[in-house]
Amino acid sequence: MAAMTSLSISSTKPQRLFDSSFHGSSISAAPVSIGLKPRSVSAVSVRASTAGYDLNAFTFAPIKESIVSREMTRRYMTDMITYAETDVVVVGAGSAGLSCAYEISKNPNVQVAIIEQSVSPGGGAWLGGQLFSAMIVRKPAHLFLDEIGVAYDEQDNYVVIKHAALFTSTIMSKLLARPNVKLFNAVAAEDLIVKGNRVGGVVTNWSLVSQNHDTQSCMDPNVMEAKIVVSSCGHDGPFGATGVKRLKSIGLIDHVPGMKALDMNTAEDAIVRLTREVVPGMILTGMEVAELDGAPRMGPTFGAMMISGQKAAHLALKALGQPNVIDGSYVGNLSPELVLAAADSAETVDA
Repeated sequence: MAAMTSLSISSTKPQRLFDSSFHGSSISAAPVSIGLKPRSVSAVSVRASTAGYDLNAFTFAPIKESIVSREMTRRYMTDMITYAETDVVVVGAGSAGLSCAYEISKNPNVQVAIIEQSVSPGGGAWLGGQLFSAMIVRKPAHLFLDEIGVAYDEQDNYVVIKHAALFTSTIMSKLLARPNVKLFNAVAAEDLIVKGNRVGGVVTNWSLVSQNHDTQSCMDPNVMEAKIVVSSCGHDGPFGATGVKRLKSIGLIDHVPGMKALDMNTAEDAIVRLTREVVPGMILTGMEVAELDGAPRMGPTFGAMMISGQKAAHLALKALGQPNVIDGSYVGNLSPELVLAAADSAETVDA
């Protein structure tokens, strides 16, 4: 008989709108140990569909093609009009950007637009390191996983999600269901709106247009005004660190040294600690922080992305005059394990 393995899985219970791992609310029951053993194919029972339709004689309700076109167009254009002026624009829908938008959008009074140049949001959080499946999250960032309801295998100082896509798909499904959030994917942030040395929004265009400016005549962009821009564009690359690169090119910051070599233990603490408002109106989160401050890269551990995103969210809420953990106006007690995420430090890390 095959040896029985044990998997520790976090169970969750329904959350109130403002429940957060930041202020120590009860976010999960104690982990339960579930014994798993292989089952033969013959032992698996299959339930018949109870959905109320016959799969052997299935037909869809009729529809006019023009109705489909109108529904997509009307809703998207309404969103563009609605979010032409918004509270927060998050640029980059990787793990840090999604975590940031998730935390901000708990406040129903704050409107959040997410700009993502790729068709598929999630950044590098669909896989772990070297295209492997598992996602490693160092404690105490597992509290965030408890909050959103992602199961994991618990180890001493870290937890393992069996596939990174479980985190990304879960947080997206919860985030995008909220009425105060809109994801504009396949849209690029080509530039910033800057007035009086304060960032006041982003310049947008379709991603395919942005990639073909050299092949066509002038294709002017659109704009999205925002009270706060959160840049979570990742580390350097073809589309990486675009926020800090632009700040440097227009003279709002002096130097972008780039991230240093890998050091997981130094890197994750540094990314969270250095998450901050780098110029008026613009907050930096995730690996783009390392590019600006010369902090080490962390490699395939993801806890700092989640907590940096949460910290950026509360910095944005503070700037908007909304309850937040940075100045202590958030209702509830700050979880001691996440004090590091509320630290408002602007020091530069030396690897």
